[in-house]
Amino acid sequence: MKMGKIEKNTVLKEISCLNVEATLFCGQAFRWRKKEDGSFHGVVKGKIIDIEQKGSTVIFKNTDEETEKIIEEYFDLKRDYKKICEGLCGDESFKKAYGEYEGIRILRQDSWEALCSFIISQNNNIPRISGIIDRLCTAFGDKLSDEDYSFPSYEKLKGITAEELAPLRAGFRAKYIADAVKKLNDGEISLSEIEKMPIEEARIELCKIKGVGAKVAECTLLYGFGRIEAFPVDVWVKRIMAEMYPEGLPAIFKGNEGIAQQYLFHWRRNLK
Repeated sequence: MKMGKIEKNTVLKEISCLNVEATLFCGQAFRWRKKEDGSFHGVVKGKIIDIEQKGSTVIFKNTDEETEKIIEEYFDLKRDYKKICEGLCGDESFKKAYGEYEGIRILRQDSWEALCSFIISQNNNIPRISGIIDRLCTAFGDKLSDEDYSFPSYEKLKGITAEELAPLRAGFRAKYIADAVKKLNDGEISLSEIEKMPIEEARIELCKIKGVGAKVAECTLLYGFGRIEAFPVDVWVKRIMAEMYPEGLPAIFKGNEGIAQQYLFHWRRNLK
């Protein structure tokens, strides 16, 4: 992978195993949109990000040194996905999924944003999830441009009540967001401590938040903490397990369950 600066753009050349569109729209993030020119627009950790992909070249527009560091972490660019996925291709089902959607990466999102987003995602569809998150950011985030707002930190939301979150139209999820905000601000839950915990302890800690069950905890660990051994199970993954792995996951997935899950989930969901 080669990185260079061209007219204030960060250009990644000859990048291996990164399909930007598949990565952004495979169900792990909710703040991206595809523009008419085929580029992608979003906000990551308070930075506006515009991306264009041409084959194995990916262009991040109007970047600075801080944005480059965010991009490297967010797209997990230091991890050798090609090597990992080629190893997982020892399983025939994964091999089919990888053959159709090569280039999906696990996004390393802000841990609070991931936790809040997947609390909102419960019993919900992607357009509605995105709408609630947009309203949350517009109401409580910092304005970055005429159309862009940062994701509000839990510190900024300190003292928020479910009633004050009613305009988001998040329904029953509002009280769960309020509980997460309270527990984090009171120090009852610490995201920095969760990051250092063995995964079993981290799961238990996250589930202390009202409304956080196994799926939300696994999603938070996978997408917010980069714990690629986490394995979220939703309706589609339950189907995958019943159809392809009735006796459990193959040993070849161990340590990379989250990467395997993301490919299989996206492939099975789009299977015609």
